This record gives sequence, structure tokens and C-alpha cells, in this order.
Amino acid sequence: MLDKVLNARSVAIIGASKNKTKRGYQAIKTLLADGYEGEIYPVNPNEDMILGIRCHKDITLIKDPVDLALITTPARTIPDILRKCGEKKVAGAVIIAGGFRELGLKGKELEREVVAVAKQTGVRLIGPNTSGMINLKSNMNLVGIQNAPKGNIALLCQSGNMALTLITEATIRKQEGFTYYVGVGNESDIKFHEYLEFLRNDPDTKSILMYVEGMSEGRKFLQEAYKTSIKKPIVLLKSGRSATGKKSAGSHTGSLAGMSEVAKSAYERTGIVVIENSDELFPVATTLSNQPPINNKSIAILADGGGHATIAADLLTDYGILLPELSDKTKNNLRKLLPDAASVVNPVDVAGGTDANPGLFADCAKIILKDPSVGGLLVVGLFGGYGIRFDDSLAIGEEAAAHRMGAMVRRKNKPIIVHSLYSSYESHALDLLRHYDIPVHDSLDISCKCVASLCKYGSYLKSYHAKTNFVFNWRSKAKPEGNQIINNALKEGRHVLLENEAKELIKLHGAPTSVGQVARSEDEAWQIAEKIKENVVLKIVSPDILHKSDACGVKLNLKSELEVRKAYCQIIKNAIAYNSEADIRGVLVSPMAQKGLEIIIGTKIDEQFGPVIMYGLGGIMVEIMKDVTFWVLPVSPTSCKKMLEDTRSSILLEGVRGQKGYDKKSLRRLIAMCSELIEAYPEIEEMDLNPIILYEKGLDVVDARIILKK
Repeated sequence: MLDKVLNARSVAIIGASKNKTKRGYQAIKTLLADGYEGEIYPVNPNEDMILGIRCHKDITLIKDPVDLALITTPARTIPDILRKCGEKKVAGAVIIAGGFRELGLKGKELEREVVAVAKQTGVRLIGPNTSGMINLKSNMNLVGIQNAPKGNIALLCQSGNMALTLITEATIRKQEGFTYYVGVGNESDIKFHEYLEFLRNDPDTKSILMYVEGMSEGRKFLQEAYKTSIKKPIVLLKSGRSATGKKSAGSHTGSLAGMSEVAKSAYERTGIVVIENSDELFPVATTLSNQPPINNKSIAILADGGGHATIAADLLTDYGILLPELSDKTKNNLRKLLPDAASVVNPVDVAGGTDANPGLFADCAKIILKDPSVGGLLVVGLFGGYGIRFDDSLAIGEEAAAHRMGAMVRRKNKPIIVHSLYSSYESHALDLLRHYDIPVHDSLDISCKCVASLCKYGSYLKSYHAKTNFVFNWRSKAKPEGNQIINNALKEGRHVLLENEAKELIKLHGAPTSVGQVARSEDEAWQIAEKIKENVVLKIVSPDILHKSDACGVKLNLKSELEVRKAYCQIIKNAIAYNSEADIRGVLVSPMAQKGLEIIIGTKIDEQFGPVIMYGLGGIMVEIMKDVTFWVLPVSPTSCKKMLEDTRSSILLEGVRGQKGYDKKSLRRLIAMCSELIEAYPEIEEMDLNPIILYEKGLDVVDARIILKK
């Protein structure tokens, strides 16, 4: 439990100082200035009194219990200080110092020592290399940021500057603030998922805002995010989107798995709203904290100008949000209020109808929100600025409208988001909207992003029951024959299954594939081919040759005895030329697959999230187009539907230019089977099924490669 750490009732400042430039002075000063509700214990062997508080020579000499230690001393001193904290039975420590793994091997060794001491003593660590933490509820400010606003958002952040940016933005907007801020730092002890569990159960936190650079236990985080997002929204910005994962020569899947692709899809599947622009982070978190979600992806626009309405409609359409046609009753009621020139379709344009009476905004909003097809309302244009733009007397009508719109949100449980050109002006009407927690922005892009986030979160909540909890039931679906295939390879010291072994394994679990037979001579090759009674393909079988085509170890569409014998001899010759020391087991003879759409499915182990699966166009197109998507396992046939839609080439599955579509149901079953396979056999490191030939009905796994863990 982190309660004693994040809700500490007593804090020791180790490295307390009288030097006003030192963190050990600033922390005490801030705690006193903010009115921290707990006890403060400065610790410095060379001082007797700091800022009017008695200073202790050592933390072990403090008579009363200490919940939390703020350690402001250099990195090299941390292990010994933690041992003393353990002796004092301190619950947690905030380690400000850098100089750990971010500085290389020596720093890594020091960090390992720090973590080892923490585990021995039971002291939980925030950081190291952190800006600190703040509990706004008890005024425990261990960062030193002045006047951080209180509110209902919790902030987890791996950048002190990013945290300062967000807290400053909250201060300027005067609409929302924070319950907690934690500088996660190196995440060497307390992990992201532990903070998430704590905040999920905090009654004062309504949403969680995260800036993440790296995550050491990604799967546990996904499991906790799954439990948390159903109770309160999580908004996350992930940096490092351009970085690619470590490349593996073992398979296509290993070389294509980019960190950002895996992380983004994984986060979104837990209900996290992923943000890609930093200026959208706080507005979206505020919106999700205070506005009801939209569960039908439908929004109405109310505008006092065609330009803004058109831009907003384009932006929302780009996000996949529907602008439903309003009912006849809604349109008729709007016509009664507005001038003849007004447009009462969606978007609704008042066409000057509010110039003399801005209170009509509330009348129109009431009518629109009653429409059952409308999930929420976006107001765009000049609202809040009529009294500024035209005449002071109009401000009264705007203020009354703001009161009414605030009441509508609470009564109808449908959100209102306002875009106003006068957002940065002194406007009592806009302040009233903010009082009712209605978001007000001067950017149409941000306003539309907030709407999109409400739709995304609402859609997730609507289908939460169908989502995965990211928990594996290891070996639950393993088969004795499958275990035997893997064990035989491992006994031989092999970490690669032969193609026929890989095909036998996936066939055991229901994958449509023809295993074929291994020939060890040209005579045997022809005997096998003759029994197949259709064109065949020959492929080299060797644990030392992963990419058979690179070794010219594949011959296609063979029919006659001469072709088969010649192909066999040529494949063996090519393989020896490619790798003279290769362990050649023979040549696999299989039926030639019919033409269809080539697909790839692969799995690998992601360093943050564990087993992941890849789907996309197969064959040579996987390297050329790179139109693939990565999902964290496990996946079900139901969730695979969304996986297929994640690729640009998904339209090909429907059939184009008069062609019939392909068997998506069989494809989803195969993806789910691959998920089952990884859950059944933890020994599997990577798997490539490429190509898979997809037909109008059915499919055929033409080639399979499985690499085992070393």
C-alpha cells in the first residue's frame, strides 16, 4: 500500500539546509508556506535549527514516527541513508538526485544497490531522478512549485519540465487542478501500475493524467489500467514515438515491431485516451474529469458563423465522429426561434439570430440536446464575447445562458464543449461556464479533440465487457503432442522449429495448413510429390537457414518428375553454398497453394508488454508496405475485428473493383489461435506465419516459423 507514502503525515527532509538555493531549504520553506498538515523534521548533522524548526543530526534520532523521507543529498549517499530510513521504519523515500542508470554502467550499479537496500529495508522509493511529489489535499509540496491549483486530476509524470508546464497551464486556466503530482523518475521501485492502483481507489481523484517516457512493467500496467479506466478516465502522452524497437534478424515480426505501435494500441485497448500533442493533454484530462462521456459517437454543432461550423465539422469527421441528422421536431422547434436565414441542419448556424439576444444559445442548446440522436453539443464562435464585441447590455443575456447550459449538462447527462474567440478575455459568462465545469477553449482543434476524447472514452465504456484484462492462463491449452514437438527441439539444442514441426504445432490448434513431408533424397521427393497429385513446392529444411528464399532454398509450382528431381538437387546445392556448415535435414514437399490474398501473422516478446501479435499484408509486401498493426496478447476473435480495421489494407478484405471479399471470420479465428498458442507454450519467443493465403472461403498457412526462447 502506498497510503503512508503519498498521504504521509510526517516528512523528514534529509539534507536540510540554510542555503536558500538548496532543495533542502526550499522544501521546508514550501511546506511551511503551504500549510502542510503533518510534521516536518529537518535532518542535518551540522545544524541545530532551520526556519524555526529543530534540526536532527540523524533520522534515527527523531523520536516520533516518520512516514516519508525527502532525500536531497548526492546519489552516492543514498544507500547508507536508506539503511537508516529502514532502521527508523520509514514507509517511503523521495530520491531527488540524478546520477543513476541514466549515466551508464556505473550509475546502473548504484541504482541496483539502492533498489536492493530498499527491498531489504521495506522502504518504498519514488524516483530516483525525480522532481519530487505533491499531495495537494494535505498541502505536502515536495517539489517547490508555487501556488499549484487544487482539483480532481492526478498527475503522473516522468519529466519535471512537463509537470511544470501542466501545472502552470492549470494555474492560468483557473478551471481545474490536481489531487496529486508524482514525478515517477526512473521508476526503479514504485512502478506506474502501483500508482494507478492507488489513484483508482482515491475518492478525490476523478481522472489521471500521465506523461510517460518508458515503463518497466508494461503488462502489469495494462492490467491495472483495465481495472481503473472503468472507474475513472486516464489520459496519456507517450514520448519517443519515433523510436523503433530493437531489431531482430530472426523474423519479420521482430524487425517490424516499433515501440510506439505496440504501446499506443495497448493503451487504447485498456480505455486510456492517448494524446499525441502536448497542448491537448490538460484540456482533454479536464474535459474527461468533468463532462459525461458520449456513448453514441454523435455530436451536434451550434454556431454563429458558417466558417467555424464548417471547420469543426471537418475536424470531427476526421476523428470518425458522426454529425447525425436532427429530427423533424428538433428542426421545427429551432425554426420557431431563429431567423429564416438560419440553417437548422447539423451543424446549426444561427445566422445572426443571437446578435441581439445571445440567450438564444441556451434555448437552441436545450432543443438540440433533447434530440435522441445527439450525444453532446459543441458550441463554436463568439459566445461569451457578445457583451465585448457589440454592447455591454448583451453580457446579461450571455450570463443567463451560461447558467442554463451548466444546468443542462447536469440534468441531461450530455456534455457541452464551448469554443469561443473570447476565451482569453475577461468574460463573466465564460467564467460561469467554467464554474459549471464546461470546457472553454479558443482553439477549434483542441475543442474538437476534447469532443473526440469523450466519444472514444464513451465507446470504450460501452464495450468494456468485451475487452481483455491482459492476463495469461499459461499452459492451460497446451497439448501433449505440442509439448513433445517443443521438447524434442530443445533436447537437440535447437531454438528453431523446423517448418514441418511448426506446421504440425499450429495444426494441432486448428490452423488450416498442409504440413507436407520431408524428403531426404530426390527419389523420395518424387515419391511424395506423386502422391500429392497436384503441383508442389519444395523448401529446404534446416535449423540453420531461417530465411529460405535468401538461400535460394524454395522452388515453386513443380509438376513433372524431372522438375521435382532437378529442384531437389538444386535446393541442396544452394543451401550448402549459402551455409556450408548448415545442418540440412532434407527438403519439405508440400502442395502448391492456390492464389489469394497474402497475409502475415506474427508474434514476438516486447520488452515492456511481453507477448504481442502482428497482423498485416504478407509475402514480400510486408517489407515493402509495412502495413501492419501490433496488439498485446491475448486477443479474442471478437477483438480481432478491430485489429483487422487498424491496417490501411483492410479495404482489400472487403473486395475491390468487382472482386469478392475474403474470409475475415477464418482470419480472426487464426489470429485468436495464435494468441492461444503463445499462452499454451511459454517457450515460444517469436512466430511468423508468412504467407497465409486468404481466400473467399477459408485460408491456408503456407509457411510457418517458430523460434524458441534461449
